[in-house]
Amino acid sequence: MGSSSDSVMTDAAYRLLLTCPAGLSRSQLFVDFDSRHDRKPHSNLKLEESIDEYGGCTTLFREGSVQETENCLCLGLTDYRTFIGTNLSPSWEQYIVATEDDVEQCKHTSSPLGNGAIVETFDNFILVLERSHNVGEFPGHLVFPGGHSEPEELGISGHAYDDDKTFRDNLNSMISQEMFDGIIREVEEEIGVPAIYLSDPIFIGISRRVMNVRPAAFFYIKCSLSSSDILRLYSKAKDGFESTQLCTVPKSELATAASKMPGCHQGGFALYDLMLKRTNI
Repeated sequence: MGSSSDSVMTDAAYRLLLTCPAGLSRSQLFVDFDSRHDRKPHSNLKLEESIDEYGGCTTLFREGSVQETENCLCLGLTDYRTFIGTNLSPSWEQYIVATEDDVEQCKHTSSPLGNGAIVETFDNFILVLERSHNVGEFPGHLVFPGGHSEPEELGISGHAYDDDKTFRDNLNSMISQEMFDGIIREVEEEIGVPAIYLSDPIFIGISRRVMNVRPAAFFYIKCSLSSSDILRLYSKAKDGFESTQLCTVPKSELATAASKMPGCHQGGFALYDLMLKRTNI
């Protein structure tokens, strides 16, 4: 299938959990959504109680693991409060289990699965945002557009139907589609480009930031508009307040721009680079 879930370690700021250099379409990516993939409470009660000090109840999909042979993402549920209280906590390393096994290592962290898009314009530029100084994660940094796929888009708030196989199969299919719909929605809202000008996303893998083990799924998207057209649309983007500038970066300069990004987005560039070497796009 052209994918690998052998974790690729680097001496930099990210780890590649799943690489799909040939790319996966909607019909090729599967999901196993189950409470087995939810976060496991830590035995240290003081650590657990500290999570309650934070606010935020937005539900998020949790990255549990990947099944390479089936191109399957194993997802659970978490929420923004637990994300802030574990991954983004000053004490985040206390939630990490000392092991090389990815699933075991991060079993006590929220680890919501973010998303990011490498968007290529009609005139062969890559879209990069400079984050606002008012956002919670990495203010002022360069990033690829992205955010999260939303369980609430599908009416998901829990695992009430875990024992209903037919319902679960249908739900897994809907969540798989939401992985693709979610990144289109993020690009629309952050860049201001209507979906009609965007190709269907191609899934290229999962990167995890080494600092606070933050995972993100990355996609490749072609835009049929020129960079100048997109810059005009950006001023009216729905979520334009999350960034201060849209940069159109030549492919030859993308590695330099990516080196200034948070670790998971550096990994996103690495996944894109693997795709380029495989497909010669």
